[in-house]
Amino acid sequence: MTALESFVFVRHVDGLRYRFARDGERHGRPAYRRTDGQVWCVWGPDDGWHCRLPDGLVTAHPVNGVGDEPEPPATVWRSFKGDRSYLYDLRAPGSGIEEDAPAGGA
Repeated sequence: MTALESFVFVRHVDGLRYRFARDGERHGRPAYRRTDGQVWCVWGPDDGWHCRLPDGLVTAHPVNGVGDEPEPPATVWRSFKGDRSYLYDLRAPGSGIEEDAPAGGA
């Protein structure tokens, strides 16, 4: 199976989109960097799939577990930033959820 080249996180509350593109590997799995370069989506043996800042602070993870799939799971993710928390859909090309479709509510 070929790893995803890109995907989009779509925020439930307002449809804001964050695009990620493949950028190397971490722990033998593909790594993705947000196109503005501020956030990574990576897999780790302790955290599974998660998003992190360059300093290592974990900022998001799949809602339904740590995610041990070969690629970041196309599911709902929860982000944490200070006292705020948001839900996002991870939308990947070919996942059955079109990346430009309207964001779902939660």
